[in-house]
Amino acid sequence: MSTAAQVLAIVIAVMLTAVFVMESILYRHPKLYPLFLTKPTDFDAVRLWTVNLGWYNLTTAAALVIGVVLAANGHESAGNALVTFTAAQHTFLAVVLVVSERRLWFNALLEGIPAAVLLILML
Repeated sequence: MSTAAQVLAIVIAVMLTAVFVMESILYRHPKLYPLFLTKPTDFDAVRLWTVNLGWYNLTTAAALVIGVVLAANGHESAGNALVTFTAAQHTFLAVVLVVSERRLWFNALLEGIPAAVLLILML
């Protein structure tokens, strides 16, 4: 795995960890209403998906870090597979996000562009 791919994988992991905090802990904060297309009356209805998506993003961040660590410590095939799968997954999920809700196009770009670049670096 190239140094550029390792660095980008870690950057994406940090981004996903920040998203975890926003989705699972801070989703009720007024500054995040536009990001999630929510309003205070939605909180009870969206709590389940925001918290679950947050933890999903945190475990995905962990997969990227573990992949980099594996690749750097003699398990390159396993590390590369983990990072490549995760990059492909988030590239695909960015497309799903924008197709399912066009107003979230910026969120989809933030998710998809780094993941697509990482995927290209891995292939």
